[in-house]
Amino acid sequence: MNTEIKYCPMCRTLLKKKKLEEYPRLVCPECGWINYENPIPSVAILLKNQNNEILLVKRGVEPEKGKWALPSGFIEVEETTEDAATRELKEETNLRGKTKRLIGVYTEHPEIYKSVLVIGYEVEFISGSLLAGSDCSGAKFFPLEELPPIPFSSHRKIIKEGLKD
Repeated sequence: MNTEIKYCPMCRTLLKKKKLEEYPRLVCPECGWINYENPIPSVAILLKNQNNEILLVKRGVEPEKGKWALPSGFIEVEETTEDAATRELKEETNLRGKTKRLIGVYTEHPEIYKSVLVIGYEVEFISGSLLAGSDCSGAKFFPLEELPPIPFSSHRKIIKEGLKD
């Protein structure tokens, strides 16, 4: 799927490829507008229950639809990364939580999004009953020794690094 823009959003002139700041970029020869392609910011949530089991959701959307992963999603314009983490947890699992700590920041390169910046948080449970949200087909706590294959390297790193403490 080619989603590359072709025309300048400012003056509608056909864009030209040009090497700028060591990267190939689309530049408008008329008004000088530059298309900077940036990663999409997202959050992923590590939540453990009292038995030290990890919460995973079965993805109901691409990428990796049908596979188990940490609850995760894109950050909205008007929210903090911490707010995005607790919102995504609620949307995908019906659980309310509170961010406990930042685990790390990672990059994924799914084909449909090019580049995603994944900010991993450990979140502690506050309330709610586990129930898969509309963009998930399942939600379940897994014992560490029974984790299913997790398709995203960032999620695997968040789990590994989040369990160190």
